[in-house]
Amino acid sequence: MSQEFAIGSKVRVVALPPFVKTAEPMPMLRPPDVIHIGEEGIVLDRRPGGYWGIRFTRGAFLLDSQYIESIDKPTESDSK
Repeated sequence: MSQEFAIGSKVRVVALPPFVKTAEPMPMLRPPDVIHIGEEGIVLDRRPGGYWGIRFTRGAFLLDSQYIESIDKPTESDSK
């Protein structure tokens, strides 16, 4: 089961896919070196096929949840 992320939350890359897909109206495959393990980004939206649109410093890309993890800390009001 894929992990869910809130729109606007921060995520970190934990593994690189063989290729990354740009989050454009006409997506293009790019080599995985456009992002790096440990790079942080912001979730833009959820896409069909279990992909997440994520804004990184070098652009917006589509990644499956298996390649990212949430780095947002829950606030005290969320845990109560």
